[in-house]
Amino acid sequence: MSVLFSPISLRDLNLRNRIVISPMCQYSAEDGCATDWHMIHLGHLALSGAGLLITEATAVEADGRITPHDLGLYDDACEAALKPVLAAIRRWSDIPVAMQLAHAGRKASCQAPWRGGAQIAPDAPTGWRTHAPSALSFHDGDAAPMALDAAGLARVRDAFVQAAIRADRLGIDAIELHAAHGYLLHQFLSPLSNARDDAYGGSLENRMRFPLEVFDAVRAAYPSHKPVGVRVSATDWVEGGWDLEQTLAFAHELKMRGVDFIDASSGGLSPHQKIAAGPGYQLPFAEAVRAQTGLTTFAVGLITEPQQAEDIIAEGKADAVALARAMLYDPRWPWHAAAELGAQVEAPPQYLRSAPHGVKDLFKSVSPKSGSIFWIRKSDKAKI
Repeated sequence: MSVLFSPISLRDLNLRNRIVISPMCQYSAEDGCATDWHMIHLGHLALSGAGLLITEATAVEADGRITPHDLGLYDDACEAALKPVLAAIRRWSDIPVAMQLAHAGRKASCQAPWRGGAQIAPDAPTGWRTHAPSALSFHDGDAAPMALDAAGLARVRDAFVQAAIRADRLGIDAIELHAAHGYLLHQFLSPLSNARDDAYGGSLENRMRFPLEVFDAVRAAYPSHKPVGVRVSATDWVEGGWDLEQTLAFAHELKMRGVDFIDASSGGLSPHQKIAAGPGYQLPFAEAVRAQTGLTTFAVGLITEPQQAEDIIAEGKADAVALARAMLYDPRWPWHAAAELGAQVEAPPQYLRSAPHGVKDLFKSVSPKSGSIFWIRKSDKAKI
């Protein structure tokens, strides 16, 4: 039996398998509101057969968007725009949906990657002044962010809480807090971006303080039966920056506060990072967090092959694998993995006849309307 296709539970949330669709920014929203692109994009990923779908980084305030076209959940219009998208997913799929809540901090007010990704000047029509732990810009020549004062910290913390409340109102099944890739919560953690001399800077304990306060506030506001996890960058890949040892200390603190999973990525804080990328290059981070803390971990980063993913779970290096680019390239990756590993995968009844000739017992389908379960076997030719 394939362990990749074995179930796993996070609080009361039961995942049918250990394939997670990572959050992937689409830069296609309008004033923070989901568009028909999100209906198409999330809709077809919802039919993938994965165990969990995490929506793209969703800004908790307008100034926290990476680009002017980032998805947000900071006002009634943003909430209303997501309702039909989520309703369509629930009508045609039973995949659980999580949301990654984020604030870009000093990496906000930028162009989309396909437009170069450069910072948009604060006085430009589509730009704004960014906020961060300290007045340190990401790139030399960028406009320096404004260091958050006490009122700013309270505002951002409350924005995370209000977004979590909205997410619950939308029926979102889990939350992932984005404390990775050089965005605001990561900026507080790393000594390369946090030069504060108050209770939120300096020592490791102080640098962890604001991200932990945000976690505590979100955990308190979000229903106790629903999981809350955290995505981390386990290292900045820069000498003197955030590293695995500090990540483990952060993970221990989160564990004491009831975190449900750690999504272990890396990098993104400094343009001076030096990353030696290769298949599974970030896997040691998830493995270390799991071994040292006992927390449920998601492994990410150049996991592309079914047997590779199977081995990660079988060898106890992580509890789930989270795929991003591989899922964009092949939105039916879980189907193909199930065929290769001899497992079953959920598929909508409209697609059942797509089972390859000679592949037995590949599909099972739960009808969203009737709840009937269809097992598709080679002999079931009348049904397919």
